[in-house]
Amino acid sequence: MKSKNIVVIGGNSGIGKAITSGLETLGAKVFSYSKSQEGESQLDVTKDFDEIKNLPEVIDGLVYCPGTINLKPFHRFRIADFQNDYNVNVLGAVRVLQACMKGLKKSNSASVVLFSTVAVGVGLGFHSSISSAKGAVEGLAKSLAAEWAANKIRVNVIAPSLTDTPLANQLLSSDDKKEASNKRHPLGRYGKPEDIASAALYLLSDDASWMTGQVLHLDGGMSAIK
Repeated sequence: MKSKNIVVIGGNSGIGKAITSGLETLGAKVFSYSKSQEGESQLDVTKDFDEIKNLPEVIDGLVYCPGTINLKPFHRFRIADFQNDYNVNVLGAVRVLQACMKGLKKSNSASVVLFSTVAVGVGLGFHSSISSAKGAVEGLAKSLAAEWAANKIRVNVIAPSLTDTPLANQLLSSDDKKEASNKRHPLGRYGKPEDIASAALYLLSDDASWMTGQVLHLDGGMSAIK
């Protein structure tokens, strides 16, 4: 990972922050962007853009972390809710991927990491909007993995379950909620940002040089066992 140029979108908090920290520890050159950062590192993925400022000429890795958690009964969702989730999770990724494509193609072995959710593979009530959007992310990743394989660009997805990030604050806002979340996972606990970051670091590394088009289910066993 040393001296590789890695672009992290949403690297200012939660999973993105843990990934950025891990990359820097391994000696990578990290280019972090998010809506909450200032100056030329500020990036609103919901707005249209053709380029991202100060990208390196060669991009060895790209991680797209922005996401949403919008949970409620289906009849309470408005079309605008679905559109917002799709805009952040899918179209935001598309905008970033298109802006970074030229740099990725200049690398000898580039890696793209996108994020889905356990709710795509496991039917979970109240998740209709986010699971629809993240399902589209998985489809996008597999298509790009096929299309970009000739350019030696790997595209993989991490599909976590509930992870302790600022985005999940309301779901883990009390000891009772935390305990209930622990019990839903076969391994007896919800995720930590470092759990997800470790998987992302692997996918970005040369150790994963023969892996593409995959969805890595990192969910405490929720999607596989009872």
